[in-house]
Amino acid sequence: MNACVFLDRDGVINEDNPNYTYRVSEFKIMDGVISSLQQLKLRGFLLVVVTNQSGIAQGIYTREQMEECHRFFQEQSGHLIDHFYFSPDHPSVSASLSRKPNSLMFEKAIAKFKIDVTQSWMIGDKGRDIVPARKLGIKTIQIGNEIDKNEMADYAVGNLAQATKIILG
Repeated sequence: MNACVFLDRDGVINEDNPNYTYRVSEFKIMDGVISSLQQLKLRGFLLVVVTNQSGIAQGIYTREQMEECHRFFQEQSGHLIDHFYFSPDHPSVSASLSRKPNSLMFEKAIAKFKIDVTQSWMIGDKGRDIVPARKLGIKTIQIGNEIDKNEMADYAVGNLAQATKIILG
């Protein structure tokens, strides 16, 4: 069984943009992200991104544009991410079990990579990141404080570097 750190994308890896991040030129990797992920990787954690990308269903951007951003991040980070799971769905267009706060993206990763949820973590900046992880028994860390009280994580920090310190304890 493998330990994993699940990561939301926007607001954890790259700067969040309320108008969506789908152009490489606007994909700004947050300070300390790559070194934090390198530390986690060195300690044997799988790194899996689970991200809602509803702009695809809404016709704002394409799957290819999203994938270009993921390729860019992999190139910049030395291919640290083991897998990107994404949900292209939006409730105004289509229902989906993969869209967070549902847990299907997590469940796919758990099955594919034989992940031990008791040794794993989720890092997100929204309640919808925390809820499915908690449901599955994964420890949670929130970045920032924009989370409803009933959806708060086990730990709250300001950035991925601080989250990494907690995980590596």
